[in-house]
Amino acid sequence: MEFIEVVSFDMEKTLIDSGFSDLIWEDDIPRLYGERHGLDFATAKRRVLDAYGEIGDGQPEWYDVDYWFRRFGLSGDWRELLSGRSGDVRVFPEVPGVLERISDRYRVIISSNTIREFLEVQLATLPDVFSHVFSAPSDYGTVKNDAFYGKIYNLLGVRPSAVVHVGDSWKFDYKAAVKGGVTAFHLDRSGESEGEHVVHDLQEFEVMLNRLEDKGLE
Repeated sequence: MEFIEVVSFDMEKTLIDSGFSDLIWEDDIPRLYGERHGLDFATAKRRVLDAYGEIGDGQPEWYDVDYWFRRFGLSGDWRELLSGRSGDVRVFPEVPGVLERISDRYRVIISSNTIREFLEVQLATLPDVFSHVFSAPSDYGTVKNDAFYGKIYNLLGVRPSAVVHVGDSWKFDYKAAVKGGVTAFHLDRSGESEGEHVVHDLQEFEVMLNRLEDKGLE
C-alpha cells in the first residue's frame, strides 16, 4: 500500500450524533406539516415518515429539505429550522482530539450524504481542520456511491489507494468506498459488528490508520 495522503470522514453518526437532524426531520417538519394540514402531531409524523420511506435513502431527494417543503406544501424558509436547532449539534467526545492529531499528518476532508446547509451548521461545532467538504446530494445530485468517491480523489489529485474513509453506513461509507477503490472502515458505535475493517469509535480508527501507515513503510 502506498502512503496515505487523505483521510475522509462521514459527518452524521461519525463525527456528530444524529440528534440535530432527527429533530428537524422527525419533529420540526411533521409539526409544520400538521399545522399546514390540520392534523395532530402523531398523524402528521406518520404521514411524513411514510413519505420519506417512499423515496428512500438511496435517492438524493431524501436528504433535500427544500424538496420536502415543496412536496408537503410548507411555507417559510426551511433554513430557519437549521439555525433554530444549531444548539442541538452534539460532537462525539473523542472526535476533536482525533481530528487535531490526524490533521497534523494528512489532508482531512468530509464526504457526506448530508446537504451542504446542514453541514455548515454542523461544521461550526468541529475543529477547523477540513481542506474540503463534499456533499454528495448538494455537489453532485447523487448519494455516496463508487462514482462519488472517484470524483473526490480525482478532484484532490490523488490515487484512490491514498485515501482512507470512515463512516457509519455499511452501504454508503464502506461498500461504496471500497468499490470506488478507497480503503474504508465501517464505524459501528453500537459494538455489535466485528471485522478487519470495523471500528467502534474514532480512537480505534486512528489506531487502524497508524497500522496502515506502518504497512506502507514496510
